[in-house]
Formats: sequence, structure tokens, C-alpha cells
Amino acid sequence: MTGRLVIVGAGQAAFALAAKLRALKDERPITIVGSEDAYPYQRPPLSKKYLLGEMSFDRLMFRPEEWYADNNVDIRLSTWVEDIDRKVKTVRMQDGSTLAYDKLVLATGAAPRLLPASIGGDLEGVLTVRDKRDADRLMEEMKPGRRLLVIGGGYIGLEAAAVARKLGLEVTLIEMADRILQRVAAKETADIMRGIHQANGVSIREKTGLVRLVGMDGRVAAAELSDGSTLDVDFVIVGIGVTPNDRLARESGLDVGNGIVVDNYTRTSDRDIHAVGDCALLPWRDQHVRLESVQNAVDQAEAAAAVLAGTETAYEAKPWFWSDQYEVKLQIAGFNLGYDETVLRPGAREGSWSVWYFRDGRFVAVDAVNDAKAYVAGKKLLDTGAEPDRAILADASADLKLLLS
Repeated sequence: MTGRLVIVGAGQAAFALAAKLRALKDERPITIVGSEDAYPYQRPPLSKKYLLGEMSFDRLMFRPEEWYADNNVDIRLSTWVEDIDRKVKTVRMQDGSTLAYDKLVLATGAAPRLLPASIGGDLEGVLTVRDKRDADRLMEEMKPGRRLLVIGGGYIGLEAAAVARKLGLEVTLIEMADRILQRVAAKETADIMRGIHQANGVSIREKTGLVRLVGMDGRVAAAELSDGSTLDVDFVIVGIGVTPNDRLARESGLDVGNGIVVDNYTRTSDRDIHAVGDCALLPWRDQHVRLESVQNAVDQAEAAAAVLAGTETAYEAKPWFWSDQYEVKLQIAGFNLGYDETVLRPGAREGSWSVWYFRDGRFVAVDAVNDAKAYVAGKKLLDTGAEPDRAILADASADLKLLLS
């Protein structure tokens, strides 16, 4: 195929797609449109090593700037697509110009949920963690001794709390649900991670929501909480989840749910338009899911590249994910949606654990806390479709290699 490919979005999925097409010797012209002013870069280290000053931004970039010109990839930064005209196969840019496409890929990602202005969400010092601009603002705020309120006890909030404590800040984290990680992990995993954060000095307040933020001269100064207390704060990080950037798909009449609906070949309801990464709602077993992870962004984008290059190979998601907090590495394989049983297993080293998830008697996921052996064993079982022997799981002294025999 020689027609132009336009990729909307300039993140992990967009880069992976363009790079894979070139690796497959596909020479069609490619245009990437990105709203940020930076060339595609890794996002996960932004909230960890970049914030801690352990990694420069140059090291986050996937490729140096010259790679794009050398590979006939036209990259347009600090601009965005306003709308799609599917009939004539063009996108209209923010400046009114149009760009024709033969194939279009939406790699628009997801955006952080924001607090409404009515409760102080528009005050200075109320921040999110998503892109370089966010991280640079956080760098200015994260000074030793300052008081940080983290709203949300998911992975975003917990990772932010960990970095802040390492930098010497006073940190309070509130979670409206009964416990942290309620949407994404079992109680056993939440208990382990709560203990780690409390041991590192984070004040965690569960079953506690935000009533409103109080400002002084336009900047956040305090938070009124649902338990009736008021906290003095210097700044706030909001980590209450993300929503898919699906406006273009929705307004152009593509099928949309909690994300842009795609088939196993990454195609949307328009065969000339694909969607990949955090914005895509993909088939997984007996349902459609959105997978917010680097691994899925890369794997799905590379699958889309193969389809665009002429190989009709279905994409089968095999989720895995990680979260670094303090000196703890939490590794997750599988997808625990709908789990109805868990098995908690201590690891061989002190402070290592794994939580094994089952749904209708079938193994679906594992959380491994400082336990690489459990993660590897669980991932291999998921890849092969084999079921772990419950007796081996229950026996903390048993070698996990026995699960694979």
C-alpha cells in the first residue's frame, strides 16, 4: 500500500505503529499529529525517575528527532485534529487546513479526570499526572517539607505519593471507596500496598472523599473532607482515573462505548480507520475492555501495523503491567475483571508476596509484589492456558516451577 497513513496522537502507540511499519519495510508516507510540543516519549518514567531527577527528558524520547525525517515520517507537533470527514477521507486541522488519508489511525490516548471548578478544581496548585507539562509543574511543587494531598488511591495516586515521600514531602492520600486499589486489585494486594505506604510515612484515609478545595488568592490552601475535617495543603494531585479521548470518533459517527470500539484486527466500524492504545475498546474473551498499559499500547499498535501491511493476524491481548513504588516492584499479569476467588502466597524473600486470581474456577491473573518468580510463573500459565495446581499454590515451600511442569 502506498497511500498516506495519518496517525492522530503522538504517544507510545503512535510511535510503535510507525516504527513497526518501517521495520516491516512498509514505505507508505506517514504523518503523525501530536498536540504536545515534544517528539514521542515514554510516559511511565515521568512520574517516577524523571520527577526524582534520575532521568533526563532526552532519555525518555523513543528516537532522536532525525529518526523521523530519515524514515519518511512527517511529524506535526503543537497542533491537533478538529474533525474527520470520512466521506472524502480527510482530517481538518486546528488551523483550518486539511490532510488527506488513505488509512487513519486514532492513537489519541486518554485524559485524566479533573475535579469540577465548582469544588475548586480550577485553583492553582491542583495538578494531574499525565504528560511532560504535568511533570514539569510537579517538579516546581515537590519540595521537601511541603504538604501534599493526593486524591485517589489507585496506581496513579499511590505512585505519586511514593515519589513525594522520597522527596521529603508530607503526604496525605484520601480514597472515597472502602479501600485503596478497590477497582483494580484484590483486598490482599491493597493491604500489602497500604502497609508499605504507611511504613513510609503516608497518611492514608479510606472511606474519605473531598467536599471542596479552599483557595487563597486563587491558589489551593486547604481541603474540606467528607469526614468533617479540614487539611491545610500546599498543593494537590488528582489521581481519580482517566477517560478515553474518543471525541473525534464519536463526532464522526464511529462506534464508541467506553472508548473507540475495535475488532480483533484493530479496525473501527469504518474499515479505513483503526484505533490503538488507551483510547481503544477491544475484544477480550467474552467482553470488550480498555487496557491502559504500555504493553497493550505497543502490542496493539504493532498488530495494527501488521494488518495495515497486509497480514491479517488477529490481536489477542495478553495484559501485563507494573508499578514501581519506593523500592517495591508490583508486577501484574492477566486481567482480574470479574474475579471471585483469590489465593495469597508468601514469596521466598521477606516482603515478597503474590495474589492469584480466579474466575469461575479458572486462573485469570496474578499480582506479584517483589516476587519475580511468581510473576513469571503466572505469565507463562496465562500464555499457555494452563491451570495452576492449587495444592502447590497453597504450599509456600513449594517451588513455583512445579506449576509449569
